[in-house]
Amino acid sequence: MENVTLNVKGMSCGHCVKAVEGSVGKLDGVNDVKVNLEAGTVAVDFNSAVVSIDTIKETIDDQGYDVG
Repeated sequence: MENVTLNVKGMSCGHCVKAVEGSVGKLDGVNDVKVNLEAGTVAVDFNSAVVSIDTIKETIDDQGYDVG
């Protein structure tokens, strides 16, 4: 299991949290997703043999947020 914390811009409310946690959490290989609105971060525990960091970033980007 790997853990990465991504800086994400554009998240501002509970809907943002649900959109990101829901979409990333559905990916195969993702164990846990935690959004911190105040810090503008998304922490992801994932299995890098199953899902790539690029796929996780693309999924967040597809929700309309900017991954820094």
